[in-house]
Amino acid sequence: MGEVVRRRGCCSKQEFLPEESFASFGNYVKALRETPARLRDRLVTRSLDTTELHEVKARSQHEMKRTLNWWDLIWFGIGAVIGAGIFVLTGLEAKETGPAVVLSYVISGISALLSVFCYTEFAVEIPSAGGSFAYLRVELGDFVAFIAAGNIILEYVIGGAAVARSWTSYCATLFNHKPTDFLIKAHGLAEGYNQLDPIAVGVCAAVCVVAVLSTKGSSIFNSIASVIHIVVILFIIIAGLTKAEPKNYSDFAPNGARGIFQASAVLFFAYIGFDAVSTMAEETKNPARDIPIGLVGSMVITTTCYCLMAVTLCLMQPYKEIDENAPFSVAFQAVGWNWAKYIVAAGALKGMTTVLLVSAVGQARYLTHIARTHMMPPWFARVNERTGTPVNATVTMLAATAVIAFFTKLDILSNLLSISTLFIFMVVAVGLLVRRYYVSGTTTAVDRNKLVACLVLIIGSSIATAAYWGLSEGWIGYVITVPIWLLSTAALRLFVPHARNPKLWGVPFVPWVPSASIAINIFLLGSIDKDSFMRFGIWTGFLLLYYLLLGLHASYDTAKEAEESKNEGEMKVKRIEEGI
Repeated sequence: MGEVVRRRGCCSKQEFLPEESFASFGNYVKALRETPARLRDRLVTRSLDTTELHEVKARSQHEMKRTLNWWDLIWFGIGAVIGAGIFVLTGLEAKETGPAVVLSYVISGISALLSVFCYTEFAVEIPSAGGSFAYLRVELGDFVAFIAAGNIILEYVIGGAAVARSWTSYCATLFNHKPTDFLIKAHGLAEGYNQLDPIAVGVCAAVCVVAVLSTKGSSIFNSIASVIHIVVILFIIIAGLTKAEPKNYSDFAPNGARGIFQASAVLFFAYIGFDAVSTMAEETKNPARDIPIGLVGSMVITTTCYCLMAVTLCLMQPYKEIDENAPFSVAFQAVGWNWAKYIVAAGALKGMTTVLLVSAVGQARYLTHIARTHMMPPWFARVNERTGTPVNATVTMLAATAVIAFFTKLDILSNLLSISTLFIFMVVAVGLLVRRYYVSGTTTAVDRNKLVACLVLIIGSSIATAAYWGLSEGWIGYVITVPIWLLSTAALRLFVPHARNPKLWGVPFVPWVPSASIAINIFLLGSIDKDSFMRFGIWTGFLLLYYLLLGLHASYDTAKEAEESKNEGEMKVKRIEEGI
């Protein structure tokens, strides 16, 4: 009985570090000495589709309930995406980029749609709560998957914090206050972290309660809120265009093409959230049909809404006068429709609430699957038997979101968020090319080397193009880098045979679509400011340290234990078949 109590205690060592490497100090020292060998093992070892879908999933003790269909996924996609960007960042970027911000949304939308195709194939083939973490474990191994997973977690926490901060701004306008009136100034803290937001913390707590109770319940709430949100968006577009002033478009792109692409990199934040839908594949009734409709359908609707709203905003008000915190509410106030700002603010609040809700559902499932592999403590992998939801992971992630939202300004959050998102989407596109062109034991060494060479050229030429864009005003460099990308993608298509074709749904025009996704995501990365790269580097360094000290040894022990259990099971079957 004592053992049972000890295992169920939420703070026991068994719940957080149950692996052999942490059983004693001596074991841990021995594990550290074996770090190089263990790291090599994790770098070259790949998981299997069946492992992610059965063995790893079983470590949650209870299964998530399959209650979602394509209709739920479309509304989850709309709820996850619309609200985060259009109400949070449009004012910030339109004030700098001018009416050309609509082109920034188009570029970001194209990049996001290419990533959606890559995610959809993976989600149909590997319908797991792990999302991109599970996909990368299968194709690129534990180490790459963990670094990406750490940035996935960062993406969700920061994204949720940014939306929670903006929720407070729109709430203030709803009650006839300035967007910053509900913030508390803390003079002893550093600039950018000294405007405290207790309302954002309360919103995160409320969303947490809904997310842990039921996934289907969350879906119903999200669908109702999203319908209301779409009605408000249609009102903004139609009513706003009646107050359009074409002269506001006279200075269309004050900062030229460079300003458009820089805004695109930041506005990519507006499209994150669709990857949360891919984590719901484990709870979808028919992944092969529902996921493609849900993901692609919601992205097309979202991009159309974004572009129409951006056009409307810049026609209503000169871009230099657009408010950075609550642009649409203030725009209606500026044209004399004070009453309309309440409709806009209420719609924005509904939109941002659904974004937080879907983000909470998605990020908890990411953390759950990461914990199933023991790269994070297995306590986070628990699925509640009654609700069928990962309660521990949900509460932990939203607590982290609330803490960051309490302190940090929106512009700091948005830049750091975009860099993590673009990096992950680029790696997923690489993973898809590996999946299509490499299967261990089937692909020859020659074809494998051709694949590696093509990938190096595709990634290298994309980095060179982005670097040239960031460092030079000329054009001669593109004459070299762009043809290298074209030729390396064509070489992959012509000279490397497909090793695997999708069973149910596949990305069209492979390798062109994933290769274009790699190029665009890297190009947008090149438009992000230096400080964001520094923060990204610090976070990635922290992830690497954690992995080498804890995650590597925990996942290594778990993988070896699973391998031994599998071998014992096969041996028993063999003995039975032989009549022993």
